[in-house]
Amino acid sequence: MTKKRAIVFSGGRLNEEDLHQIQPDDFIIGADKGALFLIEHGITPHISVGDFDSITPEEKEKVELASQRMIACDPVLKDLTDTEFALEIAMDEQVDHVLLLGVTGTRMDHTLANVQILVRAMQHHISCAIMDAHNYIELTGSTLEIQPMGYTYTSLLPMTAEVTGIQLEGFMYPLHNATLKMGQSRAVSNKLTASKGTISIKSGLLLVIQSKD
Repeated sequence: MTKKRAIVFSGGRLNEEDLHQIQPDDFIIGADKGALFLIEHGITPHISVGDFDSITPEEKEKVELASQRMIACDPVLKDLTDTEFALEIAMDEQVDHVLLLGVTGTRMDHTLANVQILVRAMQHHISCAIMDAHNYIELTGSTLEIQPMGYTYTSLLPMTAEVTGIQLEGFMYPLHNATLKMGQSRAVSNKLTASKGTISIKSGLLLVIQSKD
């Protein structure tokens, strides 16, 4: 069975290179200003969502006319950020993977909230990743394979109080049955040395960040 992927363009930092991530069968979601970004670059979102408080009324009308479907919500009377709203819609589409673009930027509160919603996808047994010009961020609770993607470093950060039984293969600094606790930076800036790397853990949730300067 062919795997189905959703790609979300949110209202954070985006550039034209992000458009190259779109594959022919992707289900495309634009969140708030991310929807406008898509439309201004000739891409028709399957769904545009959000409160659209980051764009003008004229731009919002453009988004509504150019999207296959638009779901707008009140900017005050809502419980979810636009990005989380977009993720919920993606999961409703029964996709296997979600790629989040434009979810990092100058607002650290939004960036951290978006990193944490990776847990929501995992709870629904959907793989999810955040990508920007310098980072590729994933979350694992079991095993994760790392492929060379042009990033220099691979860093591991615990998303739970502790992560146990960490095994690393294919990296410059291997770990064997290691434990990472919240607040430790021991596993930052490792490097892939093999054609692929494998990260496995026994318990907890581990954030895996591939990055470059």
